[in-house]
Amino acid sequence: MAERVQQPPAKRLCCRPGYGTACRQGQRPGGTVCGGGASGASGSGQGGPSRTHSPESLLDIAARRVAEKWPFQRVEERFERIPEPVQRRIVYWSFPRSEREICMYSSFNTGAEESAATAAEGSDETRLPFRRGIALLESGCVDNVLQVGFHLSGTVTEPATPSEPEVVCSVAISFDRCKITSVTCGCGNKDIFYCAHVVALSLYRVRRPEQVKLHLPISETLFQMNRDQLQKFVQYLITVHHTEVLPTAQKLADEILSQNSEINQVHGAPDPTAGASVDDENCWHLDEEQVQEQVKLFLSQGGYHGSGKQLNLLFSKVREMLKMRDSNGARMLTLITEQFMADPRLALWRQQGTTMTDKYRQLWDELGALWMCIVLNPHCKAEQKAAWLRQLKKWNGVDVCPWEDGNHGNELPNLTNALPQGAHDSGTRPHRTVFTRAIEACDLHWQDSHLQHIISDDLYTNYCYHDNTENSLFDSRGWPLWHEHVPTACARVDALRSHGYPREALRLAIAIVNTLRRQQQKQLELFRNHKKDLLHKGMTSITNLEGWVGHPLDPIGTLFSTLMETGRSDEESSQGGFLDFSGTHTLKNIMSAGESYLALAVETALMGLGQQRIMPDGLYAQEKVCRNEEHLIAKLQEVELDDSLIKIFRKQAVFLLEGGPYSGLGEIIYRESVPMHTFAKYLFTSLLPHDAELAYKIALRAMRLPVLESTAPSGDMSRPHHIVSVVPNRYPRWFTLSHIESQQCELASTMLTAAKGDARKLETVLESIQKNIHSSSHIFKLAQDAFKIATLMDSLPDITLLKVSLELGLQVMRMTLSTLNWRRREMVRWLVTCATEVGVYALDSIMQSWFTLFTPTEATSIVATTVMSNSTIVRLHLDCHQQENLANSARTLALQCAMKDPQNCALSALTLCEKDHIAFETAYQIVLDAATTGMSYTQLFTIARYMEHRGYPMRAYKLATLAMAHLNLSYNQDTHPAINDVLWACALSHSLGKNELAAIIPLVVKSVKCATVLSDILRRCTLTTPGMVALHSRRNSGKLMSLDKAPLRQLLDATIGAYINTTHSRLTHISPRHYSEFIEFLSKARETFLMAHDGHIQFTQFIDNLKQIYKGKKKLMMLVRERFG
Repeated sequence: MAERVQQPPAKRLCCRPGYGTACRQGQRPGGTVCGGGASGASGSGQGGPSRTHSPESLLDIAARRVAEKWPFQRVEERFERIPEPVQRRIVYWSFPRSEREICMYSSFNTGAEESAATAAEGSDETRLPFRRGIALLESGCVDNVLQVGFHLSGTVTEPATPSEPEVVCSVAISFDRCKITSVTCGCGNKDIFYCAHVVALSLYRVRRPEQVKLHLPISETLFQMNRDQLQKFVQYLITVHHTEVLPTAQKLADEILSQNSEINQVHGAPDPTAGASVDDENCWHLDEEQVQEQVKLFLSQGGYHGSGKQLNLLFSKVREMLKMRDSNGARMLTLITEQFMADPRLALWRQQGTTMTDKYRQLWDELGALWMCIVLNPHCKAEQKAAWLRQLKKWNGVDVCPWEDGNHGNELPNLTNALPQGAHDSGTRPHRTVFTRAIEACDLHWQDSHLQHIISDDLYTNYCYHDNTENSLFDSRGWPLWHEHVPTACARVDALRSHGYPREALRLAIAIVNTLRRQQQKQLELFRNHKKDLLHKGMTSITNLEGWVGHPLDPIGTLFSTLMETGRSDEESSQGGFLDFSGTHTLKNIMSAGESYLALAVETALMGLGQQRIMPDGLYAQEKVCRNEEHLIAKLQEVELDDSLIKIFRKQAVFLLEGGPYSGLGEIIYRESVPMHTFAKYLFTSLLPHDAELAYKIALRAMRLPVLESTAPSGDMSRPHHIVSVVPNRYPRWFTLSHIESQQCELASTMLTAAKGDARKLETVLESIQKNIHSSSHIFKLAQDAFKIATLMDSLPDITLLKVSLELGLQVMRMTLSTLNWRRREMVRWLVTCATEVGVYALDSIMQSWFTLFTPTEATSIVATTVMSNSTIVRLHLDCHQQENLANSARTLALQCAMKDPQNCALSALTLCEKDHIAFETAYQIVLDAATTGMSYTQLFTIARYMEHRGYPMRAYKLATLAMAHLNLSYNQDTHPAINDVLWACALSHSLGKNELAAIIPLVVKSVKCATVLSDILRRCTLTTPGMVALHSRRNSGKLMSLDKAPLRQLLDATIGAYINTTHSRLTHISPRHYSEFIEFLSKARETFLMAHDGHIQFTQFIDNLKQIYKGKKKLMMLVRERFG
């Protein structure tokens, strides 16, 4: 905390009898009664030596009570003269006697064990001021302790360390009515909490009061002095401290000697040791400035450096103060809230339309919940509540105040059901903010006599009460009920717990749970009476516009925590601590025989989780539903289930199945109800060892996800399964849908695992998956899960589960056949693997129905290829007959695919049909039929090369000519990828003979306009004799073809023409940097020209034409003349 070196201000003005009642400035609000007990007549506190105590004197008893309740000024006013021994005992008992509060104000970690703790080790000692203070005290570092009236002072020596010298800190503490009201320390440490030196001095006074010199307030001592003694006292004081006090002493002397000075207008003089005035608030010292600075710092860090954790610790500190009934709890929360409201990010987020981070949003939720607790304090004063209401409304009215649902506000009505509903028109009602519920709660009160009896009386029952109406005050067993909007009623429980009334909170919690049980039974009876009509109509309406799980007030979590805490305390028979549960066993008068708090807690959680409730709007609200559900289930999973709890599980499971629209697992649910997958998975795993049939009923019922089902539009009553909504119809925006679907998938996977070996159950689970899961990726995951479970290494494959896996895989194939999916190839390969494990008939089946499962490309390149691979044959241990049957199916598939998609499947079909002559011929004919229409030259060239490789050169030649008909190479495409194919086709034709070459050259001339390619073909054709294939290393013995006769004459003319056209094209846009390249191009052209018998003349004429046409390009033409004349 911010600890100042100067002494605290004087408490009040003191004088002899007849003094005035003026008080100091800066009074703080608040004031509660200290709950600490007496520590004996000697005053020795914790840590003191064990000794035998004689009975307390009446003086000590009276002085202690006065010291706790009365400000000392009231004592002085009440009695004209107070004997000195009485004053001493009052002053003695005014210092705090409990270490719990000192611990609370000096560390985040608190608890009864802290007060008896010794010096902490390691980082704890340096981190927690309370621990360090104990260490300083027990190592004898506290000295010069003096108590003058209501002021304690002393020195605390901080031992030297290797890096720091010894430091002596002067500490001063003021106190009043068992509370420390101000502290100062010379260490200069700035923090929210008391420093270790203040702790050490305080605990010295608590643990060793008999070692503290105690004096009356200094004003009492001065009253006993005569004038000479007073003068001597002042002069000695000035002499000892002349450098510090001399200027002040002279100033005061001047003012006193001046008759008209302000100091002479006031009767008496201030005394910092005289205790509190009547008007002083009685509260523990809290450094408000440091609280604000720390919160501001944490917020500015934006969630980094553990700031979120620090803020949560501050919230915990507020709750701790509330539990101690310390008025600083509300003060501290006010300071925190002011800093939260001043956070500049709020305006930025609102301006940019972005949402705050999830962790920051949770801090705001806790802020709102704490204010709800504060305004519901059952013993707060009306004026105090009015002040809080004004402050809350002020914050609520700020534009940047966060909305309750974290998004854009909802349109739900006032949800406390305790306030008049007609005050606000729905169209003009403002958004609900995080403070709205606290503002509404300000209108709630605790004066209801039935409520008062519930929370104050363990034996409040009425066994003669037979009113069976909906809002009856007692149930059929005579136990009290509390009918109120459930979240509001649970907010009362939270408030009672928070303000240190655990037994009262427990009584009310039990009454609420009994009310929920009764309502549950009534709802079940109501549905059973109308079940036939509802099922016939197939209609339902949502019964809860807001759910209890995920609610801002967390009603189920509150009830569960209240009952669980009591249950643990009751079972462990714990003593002491902040929550005293001694005597809570008497509450079992309003519980069934043998029923425990733990059982009540579990049943409450099951009721809340199973409630049918609408999915809220907004991303944050939906995420909160999921998060709270998972948190509550995690708490339930910590509970070890015994027979009594399993009985409760069975009871609740039956209700959930038969509860109709009141249950999230009823036969009919509203389309936008929160799904039950996560909850059902927990129920399933819990019930499975005890009641498998019931477990499967729950899980199978929960598998549905109606929000993804197609439903009739609003108002269309013609379809029997139409679902009616009582809220305005809208397109559901389920931001958490992917998470929900993954939970649905997890539930299905859990059932598949459990059903292994049970064919009937596996079939049922499979049907549920196929009906309810709509995501191909999740079905694929389930198929993979089932496959893994079925083929575990330590056991034989479960063929039924393998078939389920295969069936799911087939469904995935059908779902993704016509949609883009980046995992499609993985899915196809996996399906073939799965079918292989199932057996040869499964492989045959998927090939027979390939067109419903695969694209033609997938069927040939993956499915059929894998089926015919050696690894598959070895894996299945197939005989020759089985191999041939499987191969026939694969070839049939390949031919069908080739006919459907020859472009992509023809080559694969040919490959697959190689070993069957008829099939191969059929595939080849399919290629020929498709060549003129649907296939590209690239595909045809590829198949042609394949044919040559397989020893079919004439077929390759045929396909090459068909490919050439589709090709078109322009003059500048000298790097086209098809050039190699053209050269290969010409080489193939040349190798086959003169006739084939003569046939293909016209096609080349027609398709290829690129001069360099044509010249390359021409040169190759002139090197060897047609039909004399050089591959066999035979020298050409035939006659070379003449360039003057067909077909090479046609090719030569085309090549020369191509060079001429290309030259003119290049000269149109040529730049100087390409001149040298152009000259080289002309050199190549000359080589081709010279191949003709009159080529020299043609080339000369060509050059002369260039010089004439392009004479403007002087530099270029000069280069042409230099090279070619």
